[in-house]
Amino acid sequence: MKGTVLYGPGDVRFEERDEPTILAPTDAIIRISATCVCGSDLWPYRGRQAITGPTPMGHEYCGIVEDVGKAVETVKRGQFVIGSFFASDNTCPHCHAGYQTSCQHKEFVGGAQAPLLRVPLADGTLVATREVPHDDLLPGLLATSDVLGTGWFAAEAANVKPGMTVAVVGDGAVGLLGVLSAKQKGAERIIAMSRHPRRQELARAFGATDIVTERGEEGVARIKDLTRGVGADAVLECVGTQESMMQAINSTRPGGSVGYVGLPHEVELKGQELFFSHVRLHGGPAPVRQFLPELIGLVCNDKIEPGKVFDLTLPLDQVTEGYRAMDERRAIKAFLRP
Repeated sequence: MKGTVLYGPGDVRFEERDEPTILAPTDAIIRISATCVCGSDLWPYRGRQAITGPTPMGHEYCGIVEDVGKAVETVKRGQFVIGSFFASDNTCPHCHAGYQTSCQHKEFVGGAQAPLLRVPLADGTLVATREVPHDDLLPGLLATSDVLGTGWFAAEAANVKPGMTVAVVGDGAVGLLGVLSAKQKGAERIIAMSRHPRRQELARAFGATDIVTERGEEGVARIKDLTRGVGADAVLECVGTQESMMQAINSTRPGGSVGYVGLPHEVELKGQELFFSHVRLHGGPAPVRQFLPELIGLVCNDKIEPGKVFDLTLPLDQVTEGYRAMDERRAIKAFLRP
């Protein structure tokens, strides 16, 4: 089969790869119905995250179960399934606490930008829909496998409650779905930080009440101005840079919370400044598996439309254009069909 491989900065190729096979009795093989390019894929694509050699790409996926190992009990051939970017047994103490991305037996699921994918720990990782969905639901269901689950976790980690004022730092797919998540959780006021007109429009469609175009200290000052000098009750940090993290912390009122889900790159926090801020910090790799059943239900029942973040659809063999378009901010998120 052909699949996506990253060789180095800016060097993505769609080339021959071995088809995945069952390696452990707990594995499943999925025939991909849809996959996509993730914002986090751009870190190594831009050379800001090292890779050790040619790397199969893609960790967002949904599709049909084609084969299962002999120990797999709950996942069946022919089912349509969605899974997280980390495989988990869903039985260890960390999984029971809702942190499947810290599972004692976790494995990263990579190589999804291809027709077939091996998913370890299938029973604990994959969630099946009641029936094979129509094509129009695929974008929304694919979003649950990472970006929606990550935006949702940002809102959970920031302790978003009904009536709150929430700010969202980052206008990529995760940030936009953080806006949607905050709205679903009852936030009264949602301030989206964005300079991009199309992304601003989508943020408002998802529930943003205010748009802030300023960044850094100016962005903090604008949020303080909008909140009469108080700051936001909760802030969702969805980028992962030093500037975005400090913008999030400094925009939060004393006693408020920051949920950070942007993969950190060169982020350093000063303990004394954090100590006197009285701001709670919680985040990390989103335990998407915890939220999958609820999010799948919301999508299948037409309660939310997270698939709107996909504004570029390409056949899988044109994946290189998906990377270029997202890197150049011509697209929010590229949706790929084998």
